[in-house]
Amino acid sequence: MKAIIVGAGPAGLATAWWLRRAGWECLLIEHRPPAVPISLSEGAARGALPGGYAIDFFGPGYDTVERMDLDEQLHERDLVLQGVQLRAPGGRPTSRLDLAPVRGAIDGRWVSLLRGDLETVLHNALDEGVEVRQGLSVQHVQQDTFGVRVELTDGTVEHGDLLVGADGVHSRVRELVFGPQERYRRPLGAHTAAFLFEDPEVATELGHDMHLVEALGAQAGLYRLSESVGATFFTHRADGPVPTRDLRGHLRRIYDRMGWCLPRVMALCPDHPFYDSVDQVVVPHWSRGRTVLVGDSCQAVSLMAGQGASIAVFAAEVLGRELTGVPASKITNALKSYQQRLGPTVAAKQRGGRWSASWFLPNSTTQLLMRRHLFRAASSPLAARLARPFLPRSRSRFDQDVQSSPQ
Repeated sequence: MKAIIVGAGPAGLATAWWLRRAGWECLLIEHRPPAVPISLSEGAARGALPGGYAIDFFGPGYDTVERMDLDEQLHERDLVLQGVQLRAPGGRPTSRLDLAPVRGAIDGRWVSLLRGDLETVLHNALDEGVEVRQGLSVQHVQQDTFGVRVELTDGTVEHGDLLVGADGVHSRVRELVFGPQERYRRPLGAHTAAFLFEDPEVATELGHDMHLVEALGAQAGLYRLSESVGATFFTHRADGPVPTRDLRGHLRRIYDRMGWCLPRVMALCPDHPFYDSVDQVVVPHWSRGRTVLVGDSCQAVSLMAGQGASIAVFAAEVLGRELTGVPASKITNALKSYQQRLGPTVAAKQRGGRWSASWFLPNSTTQLLMRRHLFRAASSPLAARLARPFLPRSRSRFDQDVQSSPQ
């Protein structure tokens, strides 16, 4: 049987790996053009964002990567962040979270790496049975009880037994098959942005910590990628659509006034940085006929809550296991079972994501001070011991249950 997978991010790549393991033929479609190999330094000088932003990868996705025997390759790309330093506007340190006790509490089952490095590891693990076409998207979809017909943006037509929409929050597959994205996106009242910059002095000052300069309703994150290159991660409260003009000026008006090294870094902001709204995606039914959604296209928790990549990789495994050994006539039943197994966990994490949004961007002085005190307290060995039963040190009951699905 053949699967047409749209989206070559963590969700799509992991789905292709697990479906190939189940004996499926896979065609992977990605709208991004083939990457041009460039160094971090060259990318920063041009304002590019090779590798994307940093993610913390742990939890169920980490367990999946272990079963794929790829965990050592992820650790080779670890950014080795030692702590999270909170700073007031102007740069004054207010509190610091030491990550060593946290990692120790979960037996080191945590990697901080660029999203692009996760994609590279997953891509390199694919066998020759996966065909990858880049620079393309989906233009039209038709499906019946026997399969799907997909027309691509270059005019070619592909036929398959299954269409997988792994193309993120702005999923084209979801739009074509399930309806307009406004029906499923849940804005959390914030916007986010990111870019790389080249400044050896700032990179040296950042050291091996993630630095968060926090103000009411806004937060600027800075971390080092190399001796000369740093990366940014911005979030601020905002309602409505993202601006379409002068993104650089818009960001500078918000973050220049936060002081420390930010005016210097913001002067290096490219004209077109990564910029998007912070949303969750809630889809009541993850499949329709022979089309199924995976990852952020139906399970987005939000950038402020984290674990999006981890959930996506784990979801790919759940889907792959459900489709293992299933005859064509039973595919739709397997797709429903996939949601039944994973749906409650995703719903719980989305509820937690909505709750954590207010703490990620405090909108009162009280919340701001409480977060600083919590950071200090969380670094203590006692806190790590108390939190140990609640951290994903070992595989969860749900994770173990998933492995009992068809092999």
